[in-house]
Amino acid sequence: MAMVTNWMSQTLPSLVGLNGTIISSEGTHERIVSGLYPGSEEGWQVYSTASDPDGRCVCTVVAPARNLCKRDPRSRQLRLLMEQVQNVSQSMEVVDLRTSRDLQYVRDSEPLLRGVDGRLHTYVSNPRALTTKGLQELKGQMSQLRPLLSVVEQYRLDLQTLATLRLELLNLSIMLSAIQEEIGAYDYEELQQRVLLLETRLHSCMNKLGCGRLTALSSPVTVRASGSRFGSWMTDAMIPSSDSRVWSMDGYYKGRRVLEYRTMGDFTKGQNFVQHLLPHPWAGTGHVVYNGSLYYNKHQSNILVQYHFRSRSVLLQRSLSGAGYNNTFPYSWGGSSDIDLMADETGLWAVYTSIPNAGNIMVSRLDPRSMEVLQSWDTGFPKRSAGEAFMICGTLYVTNSHLAGAKVHFAYHTNSSTYEYTDIPFHNQYSHISMMDYNPRERALYTWNNGHQVLYNVTLFHVIRSDG
Repeated sequence: MAMVTNWMSQTLPSLVGLNGTIISSEGTHERIVSGLYPGSEEGWQVYSTASDPDGRCVCTVVAPARNLCKRDPRSRQLRLLMEQVQNVSQSMEVVDLRTSRDLQYVRDSEPLLRGVDGRLHTYVSNPRALTTKGLQELKGQMSQLRPLLSVVEQYRLDLQTLATLRLELLNLSIMLSAIQEEIGAYDYEELQQRVLLLETRLHSCMNKLGCGRLTALSSPVTVRASGSRFGSWMTDAMIPSSDSRVWSMDGYYKGRRVLEYRTMGDFTKGQNFVQHLLPHPWAGTGHVVYNGSLYYNKHQSNILVQYHFRSRSVLLQRSLSGAGYNNTFPYSWGGSSDIDLMADETGLWAVYTSIPNAGNIMVSRLDPRSMEVLQSWDTGFPKRSAGEAFMICGTLYVTNSHLAGAKVHFAYHTNSSTYEYTDIPFHNQYSHISMMDYNPRERALYTWNNGHQVLYNVTLFHVIRSDG
């Protein structure tokens, strides 16, 4: 049995929905069957036919965006109800706070009130007891009690407010009862949990598909505009990992400041971040975060540094023997991009070159714990002719430029030590890419493009064989 899938990885949180295509076949023939991919705002949809010309059943399942239920009119009514309840709650809190404050004022004034009341009773029963001094004292006490008039007036207004709030609560109860009758037996919270569960299962299924060959890049998704023309940004590339942090490193020359954001949403808004000051400055933009550590090239050297974020310390330094540095063999855009560290589904990699290799790109697989070179390949592609490079499933993909009109032009497969020329165009929206790295967790390309942080989804082609 052979199973052929051609799918677009769309797993970016809060940016796009999850798509999954399942195509089964009988026999020995294989062909690409394209799925249907509606917009991310579409709901759950299933497209199916009895069979294709070769007799294979084709089924495409498209998961909705997480905000699907927001388009339900009942959901809108519930949101309005929630806003009204919040308004009523805030109004009641204001009244409660003011009442508590005024009640305390009345309690504090009670001895003075009793004193004035006693004097008045005395003067009424015995007018001759009223003296000039006593009258002055009474006037003084009455002056102290004058603020009670505004307190009493506020009480009167608060009674009107409470009556209005009572009517609003009554109306809210009626509206809620109507919505409850309309919804009937549907439990939207349960449905939402089922959607999330199915999305998780689709994501798990996508990961089980394993590695594939790059066939296309999506349109760019601009996440943020920040920093200078050159820089690097990333999330942890280790699989599996639940780490949602985002790191940003502005510039390529002698930088030491790394900003760590709690989530992608925080990075987008530029909030909730902490700063790491590296003990050694970096060179280039070829940094990678892998299993909680930052791997980067030390300035004016071919030394690789492993910096651990949690302990805020350098765990290891090791020279990448023979590797050029300090703009000896950079990418076409320069920027001390001699050594480019990256990660994919198979582990940690270094892309560089040396004089013995005549400036051709070398690919070395590294041990993340020791940063020792496990195996190396000479791709034969001149590094100065490359705009950027990234690894997917053990294959190095190289672009022919960092400027507008760039395309993925070359691929070197380390599993077979073979290469091929490719023609995979992509939209270089801001015309100057200084960093392009693949994240295997999210199956997306992270790029720094002329002061913009941009994502690309990738389309991978899979051929999965199984016995039986």
